[in-house]
Amino acid sequence: MNRVVVTGIGAVCPIGNSVKESWAAAKNGVSGIARTTRFDISGLKWKVAGEVKLFDAGMYLTPKEIIRLDPFVHYAVAAACMAAQDAGLIARSSINNSQELSANSSLTTGEMIHGSRLTRRTSLDSAGVIIGSSRGGINTIEKELLKICSSPLSPRALRTSAYLMPATTISMASSHVARNLGIKGHCLGISNACASGMSAIGEAFRLIKSGYETLVLCGGTEAPICRICVEGYGASGALSRGDDCSASRPFDRTRDGFVLSEGACILVLEDYLSALRRDARIYGEVIGYGNTTDAFHQTIPSPEGEARAIMKALDEAAVKPEDISFISAHGTSTPLGDKAETMAIKLAFNKNTSRIPVTAVKSLTGHMLAASGALEAAFTLLAMNEGTIPPTINLKERDPACDLDIVDGPRKTGIGFALSQSFGFGGVNAALIFRKTAV
Repeated sequence: MNRVVVTGIGAVCPIGNSVKESWAAAKNGVSGIARTTRFDISGLKWKVAGEVKLFDAGMYLTPKEIIRLDPFVHYAVAAACMAAQDAGLIARSSINNSQELSANSSLTTGEMIHGSRLTRRTSLDSAGVIIGSSRGGINTIEKELLKICSSPLSPRALRTSAYLMPATTISMASSHVARNLGIKGHCLGISNACASGMSAIGEAFRLIKSGYETLVLCGGTEAPICRICVEGYGASGALSRGDDCSASRPFDRTRDGFVLSEGACILVLEDYLSALRRDARIYGEVIGYGNTTDAFHQTIPSPEGEARAIMKALDEAAVKPEDISFISAHGTSTPLGDKAETMAIKLAFNKNTSRIPVTAVKSLTGHMLAASGALEAAFTLLAMNEGTIPPTINLKERDPACDLDIVDGPRKTGIGFALSQSFGFGGVNAALIFRKTAV
């Protein structure tokens, strides 16, 4: 079996348009949550969201691609390009974009990203890509439906966009990343609710560990901030009714739901020997993956099912509960979810529970659905590298039912082994174990 390491990270999220910017904000406890601006929220009970800010899709896509693809694909391509560059797989050289794009109209985006020309430092032909999304192109679907419903013309007289179906399918994130980067190996788009991003990393880990692939770009992407999503999640009782950045408050006694957010995070997973051969920087090693289902309820989580995913990951990693020195929690800020997660951690770690520091990144970013698990995995790796755990903010009144060692301020500590976990509707659970790897 092959060892699997992480050699690149790219991110676009509510607290930054790069992983460097996002990580700095996370360590400083900076919230990315504010009042929703994407659509008219008057009359709605749910007022805030975690929106991506000042993002320029034109840095990564042509004008035609921007129009023809949903934002969840925009975010995925941006994060994937940043991850590939971070891993030393590509380089970008500046060009006169308007002139060269016109002069080289025959070039694909795999050869040119708007404003830059891609130089591949290593062949990506045989690489793979796996990207998860819960909602796919729901923004584009909503816009098309609104166009039909609000037009004075009859639905038969309206022309539906020829790009509606390809723009919104969940696999388009993986497919378009592959097209942009010239990837021709294993390609998969998965939808496993809020566990999609972490599941994508886990499945990529399995491909490389088994020898099927040498390098895989993987993670999650999401662009769900539209009226149908807010009203849908809100009607289910999952969303917070808070009206400021304190609305997302995992493990707090007064928590009342999650804050819907958007973004993408992509990791480059690679065979350890391949990474050594090309002298790549290594963030850490993936050593265990657990994936389970509760077989219990459509929306109510099961602590037993979540604990099974954690224990499966520990078993594959051949790591004892007492070896884990940090947990990146799912921590959505729902009353039931945080309590169930606390119980799951106790079931998996027993007497070791009280000594393990736990943090909830969603207090800063809100819930990016599929993208959250990938971003939290990335932050877990960065915490291991720097020995700094980012804080859980908005924790004013600790819930006695969530009696974990919640980190409420930046904490310096050595981390040798860490756990990151994601859970989703339908009782789908995913957990990853990371090891700090010295090269």
